[in-house]
Amino acid sequence: MLEKLMKYLLRTKGEKCFRSKAESVKIGNGFVAQISETAKLQFGKNLDFRNYISIWVGKNAELKIDDNVFMNNFCSVNCLKSIEIGENTIFGEGVKVYDHNHAYSHGNGELKVNRKEFTYGTVKIGKNCWLGSNTVVLKGVSIGDNSIIGAGCMIHKDVPANSVIVNKQELISK
Repeated sequence: MLEKLMKYLLRTKGEKCFRSKAESVKIGNGFVAQISETAKLQFGKNLDFRNYISIWVGKNAELKIDDNVFMNNFCSVNCLKSIEIGENTIFGEGVKVYDHNHAYSHGNGELKVNRKEFTYGTVKIGKNCWLGSNTVVLKGVSIGDNSIIGAGCMIHKDVPANSVIVNKQELISK
């Protein structure tokens, strides 16, 4: 599977648009990659993509995944502008990363969401980070090096280096 993916990317993207160290890359079942012809990709070495990973890189977008990145089952990376994932970063199951959002407008007392227009913001996830299961990273944020994001967090603001972020929700028992 990996060999086919690498050959396809080199053939369709060329060396200018796709660079990979391609050393010890593991890809599980159900891996889906939708890559625009004008996208720019850079993959490091020792990558491990478990099962049902989805990667979408749109026109003129840039995706960089550094060395020793691990993505657990059911993760997705949706890139229409720029996403960078630093070395030695771990994604728990179900992590989602988006560098865009649907555009919308307020007018005449109603909210209209545009399915084909987007707003964009670069996402940078530092090195040595751990994103817990079902974390969602939204457009325009930077997660500093050596940070831990607890399970179920929605990251919509920058996270400084060496931070631990958790959802603090009280459990209610009746």
